[in-house]
Amino acid sequence: MEDSLVFVEVGGWSPGMVILDAMEKTASVRVLQAELNDQPGVCLKMIGSLGDARAAAESAELIARQMQVACIIDVIPSPAPGAELAFNPPPDYNPLFNQGTIHVPSAPAKPKGKGRTVSMQNNDFAVGLIETQGFTAVFEAIDTALKTASVEVLAREKLGGGYITVLIKGDVAAVSAAIDAAKAKVDGLGKLIAAHVIPNPSPGVLSLIPK
Repeated sequence: MEDSLVFVEVGGWSPGMVILDAMEKTASVRVLQAELNDQPGVCLKMIGSLGDARAAAESAELIARQMQVACIIDVIPSPAPGAELAFNPPPDYNPLFNQGTIHVPSAPAKPKGKGRTVSMQNNDFAVGLIETQGFTAVFEAIDTALKTASVEVLAREKLGGGYITVLIKGDVAAVSAAIDAAKAKVDGLGKLIAAHVIPNPSPGVLSLIPK
């Protein structure tokens, strides 16, 4: 069966990664790119058989509804020849944010750090994401997270409108405790957009983590 495309546009990097994780754990789809923008935030571009694309889209819709986040989802069966030039552009660079706006999957980063390190291949491994509108809020939140449990900062991602996500890693219990403590610190400093824990994240999530 020919490949089909599924697009998911969602307002925030964190919800996007949670949705991507659910899609990959539901169906045999592969992420092509994640493209960033001010509105709605991130567009995930996936490919797979028509059946898998539809199953992944249904999973994305369910998770978005549970998270109460705005989401646009579309499946395109057998995309037209030449359409790839529009939906799969080469990486570009946004000088305003000092970063690329198109993330192409790469090999997952190897864990770094001294002492006890949780392998990304370990079933007890988790990624935590806290996303705020306002930098001060996320800085306070991450400081609290690191003081609460044995976790490490993994990466950060910026979107327009002052949205910033910081990712942490560690075992599931530690990341859960850290994220719970972190999100309580946002009030009064900024707006909490999302706070999530992804246990045993899918390959696509790991491949899109900013370096």
